[in-house]
Amino acid sequence: MHKAILVLNAGSSSVKFSVFGVEADRSLRADTHGEVEDIGTAAKLKAVDAKGSTLVAQPINGQDHDHAIAAIHGWLKTHFRGDSAFDGVGHRIVHGGATFHRPVLIDQVVIAELEKLVPLAPLHQPHNLAGIRAMQAAMPKVRQVACFDTAFHATQPAVAARFALPRAFTEKGLRRYGFHGLSYEYIVSALSAVAPDLVRSKVVVAHLGNGASMCAIDNGRSIATTMGLTALDGLVMGTRCGTIDPGALLYLMRSEALDAGEIEHLLYERSGLLGVSGLSSDMRTLLASDSIAAREAVELFVYRIGRELGSLAAALGGLDALVFTGGIGENSATIRARVCHDARWLGIALDEGANTVHGPRISAAGSRTSAWVIPTDENLMIARHTLTVLDS
Repeated sequence: MHKAILVLNAGSSSVKFSVFGVEADRSLRADTHGEVEDIGTAAKLKAVDAKGSTLVAQPINGQDHDHAIAAIHGWLKTHFRGDSAFDGVGHRIVHGGATFHRPVLIDQVVIAELEKLVPLAPLHQPHNLAGIRAMQAAMPKVRQVACFDTAFHATQPAVAARFALPRAFTEKGLRRYGFHGLSYEYIVSALSAVAPDLVRSKVVVAHLGNGASMCAIDNGRSIATTMGLTALDGLVMGTRCGTIDPGALLYLMRSEALDAGEIEHLLYERSGLLGVSGLSSDMRTLLASDSIAAREAVELFVYRIGRELGSLAAALGGLDALVFTGGIGENSATIRARVCHDARWLGIALDEGANTVHGPRISAAGSRTSAWVIPTDENLMIARHTLTVLDS
């Protein structure tokens, strides 16, 4: 194995990482995956090898992101015998704004531009930046590459990105950007192996998880997506509300006297499945519950998927396939079955047996529109981009 690529994905309460070996032909081989989870409460480091065998599972000293990355770096340095084992570090950056449409080598100019985008992704961008700074301090001689969740959607037509606001605001960057782009880009690359006939077709990919969105893809290019300026829009999510009437926010400001910070906290952290159910943001918990409110939360989640699926099919001018991915999309046969049942009007006929075993194809042989389950791998996509930037 030649030098390795380290991938870092810093979130609000966890820092996930992956190591990919670079072979002589510049292909990538999965080596190690891990994370520091429960940052701020009881942070612990876990890592497994490519076969899933545990390499480490232990608490760390300190409870912030700097300590988390220091723990990851310390373990990696020991396990891989020094920083010289790494050729580069690829970072998942949630928001690239109008500036970044492709992965870039990180320098101080790039960091300054990313800082300007913090208001557009307040729950994600600060942690992404913290991950960059901490890794630069830990591995100063190793090159760092930024890979953007918004970049895949840069191919969308201007009409799909525009808000009906005065043009002066649009010129300042107030527009739809879309997210989960690294996941969608990976799914497009995976289609060539799983379902090659769909590579040049009209496909909707549903990335369903704690964060959830959908994307209309035509001939491998994003043409519309459910998220917008921020990662709040579109589908119901774990704790995020998804689409909401802007007038409801004005009501909350005037009648409930909520300020911007309180509304932000409400929309990002107290809404979605958690807010509707009053029980949990975890779909598994809701599906197992007898609570009426839990059932209503699940119904709303499925209903919004159906509404957005119709909208995206309209944007595509037809639909050849629906692909499920993400934590819920890959693992919940119940949710997939309900979505496919509601989408019978689009020509989807579910194969119940195939759905139970998670596919990959879950539509019946005679289905006019096919349905699939394809696990995503954002970290592999980041590693690929990182290697391309370093090689260039």
